[in-house]
Amino acid sequence: MRVAGAAKLVVAVAVFLLTFYVISQVFEIKMDASLGNLFARSALDTAARPTKPPRYKCGISKACPEKHFAFKMASGAANVVGPKICLEDNVLMSGVKNNVGRGINVALVNGKTGELLDTRYFDMWGGNVAPFIEFLKSIQDGTIVLMGTYDDGATKLNDEARRLIAELGSTSIINLGFRDNWVFCGGKGIKTKSPFEQHIKNNKDTNKYEGWPEVVEMEGCIPQKQD
Repeated sequence: MRVAGAAKLVVAVAVFLLTFYVISQVFEIKMDASLGNLFARSALDTAARPTKPPRYKCGISKACPEKHFAFKMASGAANVVGPKICLEDNVLMSGVKNNVGRGINVALVNGKTGELLDTRYFDMWGGNVAPFIEFLKSIQDGTIVLMGTYDDGATKLNDEARRLIAELGSTSIINLGFRDNWVFCGGKGIKTKSPFEQHIKNNKDTNKYEGWPEVVEMEGCIPQKQD
């Protein structure tokens, strides 16, 4: 009886161990398959997920080469939204910064370092052009000059002011009229006309806003001044 009981115990243990082994092997295979499917799905999801487009300084469309400053600017919108000037991802002038106003808005930047030197705006509707002329005359050689209109930037402009701005590289300043929208980037001491200028005439037949044309925007890469 004892021998028979021992034999039954041995058989029961063997069956238990065999069952446990089979179950563990099946479970391991299923786990391996599940993990394999999981990693495969993860790789496919990563490949299918669209990559985020790169962001360049000031939100411009492409990166600037070395020794160039990235900039983006926009004129004002009617007499409601002020102009905006950004250089090297730094907003120099905007309505949010509360440093823009009716007329011509100007930011001066060191042509070597990109450091902001000054920001001003000059009322060309109800103001006096004389302070603007004195300001233009005081700009030092090698300075980057960025300008944008808001509301009206032309009524009080005279020939002297237009000539001084033309010497900074502007072509359109001669024809800038009442409530035209205009943005410009030039420099003191520039030897050629600037390629960075946009101008839209105030025309009642084509104006986007009542009494004002649409906003003009411009972006680009300004060469750093070399010694």
